[in-house]
Amino acid sequence: MSSRPSLRWAITDVATITRRNILALVRVPISVVFAIVQPVMFVLLFRYVFGGAIRTGSTAYVNFLIPGILVQTTIFGSIGTAIGLAEDLQRGLIERFRALPMARMAVLAGRTVADVARNVLVLVVITAVGFAVGFRPGGGVVPYLEASLLMLFFAFCLSWGFAYVGLAAPNSETAQAMTFPVVFPLTFASSIFVPVTGMPGWLQGFARNQPVAQAADAVRGLMLGQPHGSSAWLTLAWGLGILAVLAPLATARFRRAG
Repeated sequence: MSSRPSLRWAITDVATITRRNILALVRVPISVVFAIVQPVMFVLLFRYVFGGAIRTGSTAYVNFLIPGILVQTTIFGSIGTAIGLAEDLQRGLIERFRALPMARMAVLAGRTVADVARNVLVLVVITAVGFAVGFRPGGGVVPYLEASLLMLFFAFCLSWGFAYVGLAAPNSETAQAMTFPVVFPLTFASSIFVPVTGMPGWLQGFARNQPVAQAADAVRGLMLGQPHGSSAWLTLAWGLGILAVLAPLATARFRRAG
């Protein structure tokens, strides 16, 4: 019996699992609705409740806020990798996938790619909401697309870490709870919602240099057409480093799962 070329086999398997996960989202649209409602609430809360008390210099607060919300949204979206894998593990699907003649990384890659597709949809919706509340990026269309690709790539890399969490958790509720101690400090102790300069001095070093803050600064700079130093390159470096470390760990965990 002839065997398929390994690379083509792997790509086909990843595409099959990705399609399966996207169809699951389509058949349960309420999960996508909730993924959209939360960032919309953050936009409205910070735009109209807290925004008047936050000073961002010459940049209108709504223009400062929306790029940060978009970064936060993609990161929260990558948590879906942990929840989805934990659900598959709990229902015995992971054990069935492992028994099939498919590429070992297909289940994890298919899940992470499907979550990127969901993030694209959410980004489009939140961008529209941002324009509705006064967001006016000045960087142009191409930098806006570059910023979107950058944050999607960064969230994709993070999702491999969340894949490990999902495979280590006994159920989806625990998987979600396990992600919060990591995600919340990185998103709220950053430049997503407020300038780092307004934070206590002991916190500024962490808030300015951690990966989520670098991503927020890069995305904001690209979208608004403002200088952002080396934050884009640092975001890429953080993402590649996270992927290089966590993807093998998640794959190894997948081999032992079930």
